[in-house]
This record gives sequence, structure tokens and C-alpha cells, in this order.
Amino acid sequence: MPELPDITVYIEALEERILNQTLERVRLGSPFLLRSVEPALESAHGARVVAIRPAGKRIAIGLENDIWLVIHLMIAGRLHWTKPESKLPGKRGLAAFDFPNGTLLLTEAGSQRRASLHVAAGETGLLAITPGGIDVMTSTLDEFARALTSENHTLKRALTDPHMFSGIGNAYSDEILHRARLSPVTWTERLSKEQIRALHQAVKTTLDTWVARLRAERGQDFPEKVTAFRPEMAVHGKYKQPCPVCAGPVQRIRYASNETNYCPHCQTGGKLLADRALSRLLGSDWPRTLEELETRLMQKSMD
Repeated sequence: MPELPDITVYIEALEERILNQTLERVRLGSPFLLRSVEPALESAHGARVVAIRPAGKRIAIGLENDIWLVIHLMIAGRLHWTKPESKLPGKRGLAAFDFPNGTLLLTEAGSQRRASLHVAAGETGLLAITPGGIDVMTSTLDEFARALTSENHTLKRALTDPHMFSGIGNAYSDEILHRARLSPVTWTERLSKEQIRALHQAVKTTLDTWVARLRAERGQDFPEKVTAFRPEMAVHGKYKQPCPVCAGPVQRIRYASNETNYCPHCQTGGKLLADRALSRLLGSDWPRTLEELETRLMQKSMD
């Protein structure tokens, strides 16, 4: 799912192309994309774009008649800039936003239709569909600490809760926690002031670094290589690969369709966190350290 760095670069590319342009019409390729009834989608036709801004992990396009088009890409949704009046691409095409100078296409890979489009009236309507998490990039340490400790959750859950923090998801939360050298399963109420300060700094440094990288990668082009898995990442998607800090193997916790990646040496004092799949494999032999894990797996392979 595109997160704050990806959304930031998307918005900058859109500003270069559609800000002050007139939205001629929106063509829907899937009736399931539009998730609102009022105002009507047609109310956006013929209006000039006056603002583009993030709304959590959503992209909000503001029009001169105080109508907002709010796009949520979810996991597999992507935006593409093409020539004017381009056709929607087969089964992947969800919507086409036609402008005089080009067409913005919204596509989604796979069979599940999770991406969405809302039409909102004014700031009140926009706020009603925005989760409301704080802007982590502009937050002060005190604001960040208040949001972080407002409820007692694990750090992984807290960072990815859109009602607490805006724009952080599965990928960048892994990177942030690795930079802060904090375990993803640490409870927020147990954090010291020093740890909260380190986490706040890690959030800003990590996201700033990735915004700069993605800007450089994009150049003047429209961003087409939006992915949650990048070779420069420290731990996300790097299971069993060496940590760039200590060279120890990155580990993971799997749950449902997601996983958390972490470095035991850097983040958990060498302790392995319980993983559902490995727990089923090893049963009561669940190891506490990497060395014990390697021994257990070797014994299992010889049985």
C-alpha cells in the first residue's frame, strides 16, 4: 500500500500536471470504485483543480466548486499519467480522470477491488472520511508523545493506526522501528521518554530519507515504480537477509496477509519473537535466540 513517501511524490507529480487544469470528466471502469452518493460525481465535471493534498494514505484533489475527489489506492491501486482521452486498460482500469493536457488513470492489479473513490463536499465532508491521525512530519515531540501514548498498543500497531498517525503503514513502520532500535511488540505505555524521543526522530528521518529517494528516482517523470519492497530498505521484505547494521539475519512475524520484519540483534536484544508459522512447525521447541532457532530447524530437517 502506498504510504506517506509514495503519496508525497504522487502529489508532487500531480501538482505539476493537473493543478489549475479543468477536470473535463471522470470515466468509471468499475461501479464498485465509487463509495459515496452525495455529492454526485458529475458535480466535479468542468471544475478547475485548486488543491492537491494528502488525507492520510489517500490523495485528495480539491476543485474550485468546493468538491473534493478522494482516492484511496489501498494495496494494489496505482496512478498513471497518459495522453488525453486514453482508454481504460481492460480489467485493471478503474477510472480515468480527463484533463485538457492528459488523462490520469487509476488501475488496480488482481481480482479484489479495494481501491476507492469518494466525492466530498467542502472541508467538513473531507474530514468526515479522513481517519484523523496527526501529521508525523510536522508534529512536535509533545504532540507525537500524546498520540503515541493515548492508547496502550504495541509499537507496530500504534504506528500503523491511521487514527493515531497519518500515512505510516506496514513497510515504513518496519524501517522506522529498525532505525529507532525498538521492538515492534513493545507496549507504548512501557516506553521511556528517551525511547519516545528516539522514535519521533526515527519517524522523521526515515520518512524524509525515503521522500528524497523517491523524488530522485522519479525525476521529471510520473511515478510508476510504486512498491512496498525496495532493495535499499533495511528490514522490510528482507526475511533471512543480513541486517545492514549488524549483518544478522532479519526475522519476521507473520499474521493474516501481512508480516512484520525486524532484526533481533538490533531491536529485541537477540530475542526471537513468536511467529505463527514457525510456532506450528516447532511447537513447544520454540527458540529464544537465533542460535537456538538454527539448531531447532536443523534438527527438524534431519527427522
